[in-house]
Amino acid sequence: MERKIYCIPGFGVDERIFSNLSVTGHLETIHWLSPLKKESISEYALRMSAKITEADPVIIGVSFGGMIAIEIGKLLPIRQIILISSVKCRKELPLQMRLIGNLGLDKIFPVKKIQQNERVYEIANRRLGAITPQEKEFANAYRRTADIHYINWSFDKILNWQNQSFPANIVHIHGDSDQIFPLKTIHPTHIIKGGTHMMVYNRPDEISAIINKYID
Repeated sequence: MERKIYCIPGFGVDERIFSNLSVTGHLETIHWLSPLKKESISEYALRMSAKITEADPVIIGVSFGGMIAIEIGKLLPIRQIILISSVKCRKELPLQMRLIGNLGLDKIFPVKKIQQNERVYEIANRRLGAITPQEKEFANAYRRTADIHYINWSFDKILNWQNQSFPANIVHIHGDSDQIFPLKTIHPTHIIKGGTHMMVYNRPDEISAIINKYID
């Protein structure tokens, strides 16, 4: 029987972000839950962890999903955490993000207006590394339908993440062209040359090869 590999996508996306990976095992996505009122990131991670039924699991987390994977790692014994296009602790967040969180500026973002502005999508897609029409539509579809309460909660938790420690058994795969979490503040175990924030989707062969080394 194949080992389950639990996958947590970036915020607002689903299992399709992992659809191009070819790894040893059965990929099972842990879908995002609707946040509860005033729920902390550790409380949220506890609810997400209820979907994990295997002992000593392997978890793959992309972007915000990687942050949640680390929070789950504080709650459960984890065999392996694999981060893709993510950060391990607060000091790896870009300085601009930390400042926005410290000043509480995320509270005034006009999320609804941004969600309805197609011109903003082009800027966001360039930062993500969504280049082809298929990749752009893949990203845009979530922006049009994402729940505002979930977006606001996620922004707050990303910008105000205070984590200072992380498990030793982390594989951290990062692209040197990531504009969301620039490499200069991050210390990954593996660097994908030319990889963007969307590289799990558009550079799957290189990423799958790294993952399989640790799973096998």
